[in-house]
Amino acid sequence: MILGRSERGKPPVEPVTLKILVAGGFGVGKTTCVGAVSEIKPLRTEEVLTEAGRPVDDISGVESKTTTTVAMDFGRITLREDLVLYLFGTPGQDRFWFLWDELASGALGAVVLADTRRLEDCFAAVDYFERRSIPFVIGVNCFDEAARYPAETVRRALDLDPDVPVVLCDARQRDSVKDVLVAVVRHAMAYAAEHRQTVTT
Repeated sequence: MILGRSERGKPPVEPVTLKILVAGGFGVGKTTCVGAVSEIKPLRTEEVLTEAGRPVDDISGVESKTTTTVAMDFGRITLREDLVLYLFGTPGQDRFWFLWDELASGALGAVVLADTRRLEDCFAAVDYFERRSIPFVIGVNCFDEAARYPAETVRRALDLDPDVPVVLCDARQRDSVKDVLVAVVRHAMAYAAEHRQTVTT
């Protein structure tokens, strides 16, 4: 194939790579979210739930769940030719939270997945990112059997700042997850610009 002048003369694009965390409570859909959107086979560190873990792993509301992430999920998506996101799904249980600080290092922003049936399960993740000034969006994973609420109702229930985006999504659908990730990047860029302006004034 003979390239045209403009294609042949075009310098290769070196993409910007950004790190995004996917967090939230146990069984909220983090592994599904990363897997739905990743353009590579996602790395998963899942283990089978056992009877021994029942006293520490609360599966109320997700009784059909048989596995759990014990370290992280990893995936990658190219949003544009010059922009690639690396996705790191965090473990949901409290006993694996010692991994969060390592995973959060260098992150541009985060998605906090929420399940309206167990909204309190995402409080800890919201608090984590607020305390560390890591910009985040709430992705309300609309499970089939869950009641649907407007984004502003969820915002009030979580007592979020007005600038934190709340996006309704389906963690099984690539386009839906992609919309959430675009919202994270935009919010993080706006947050960074505002922070720079505050520092310089």
